Amino acid sequence: MSTTQSERLRGLLEPLVAARDLDLEEIEVTPAGKSRVLRIVVDSDAGVQLDECAELSREASKVLDDTDVMGGAPYTLEVTSPGADRPLTELRHYRRAVGRLIKARLHEGGEVVARIVAADDTGLDLEVPGVKGRKPTARRVAFEEIAKARVELEFNPKPSRAAASQDAQSTEHDQPENDAHENDENKEEA
Repeated sequence: MSTTQSERLRGLLEPLVAARDLDLEEIEVTPAGKSRVLRIVVDSDAGVQLDECAELSREASKVLDDTDVMGGAPYTLEVTSPGADRPLTELRHYRRAVGRLIKARLHEGGEVVARIVAADDTGLDLEVPGVKGRKPTARRVAFEEIAKARVELEFNPKPSRAAASQDAQSTEHDQPENDAHENDENKEEA
């Protein structure tokens, strides 16, 4: 895809995507036999629902049909969310992955597999799992240290210590203070 075509597509599609409170992550045109595939990748902090992709696809199709940006050759339009193996490249990607396990390859060499506890403008607070029964350890990694990072798929995710303590605190605060009195009143009524 030429830079001009990419810029024109982004200019046409970005307002449609932004109007739905989504982020335009990627636009990709790839050959598929005698045709092409135009793939539009969108995301948001709340994730992307299938219905949102379908509605955006219909809107994008209308806009694209009214222009010559794709030329005369046939193409297939796909609107999708990023896959689980998407590289984490932007601060928003890391913020959306808080609580998830990631694998990060470092510029200095080596890699870190850890759970993101927090993400800010300069880097990540991580919880590195303990090995052989040891407790997890905290680690700070600056974005400039990270060469490449991806979310690790977990089939039985274990909550981080930070998330577990936060859940315990929110459970305590969610309990109404008068529960004990309500139970006493219910016993008296019975």
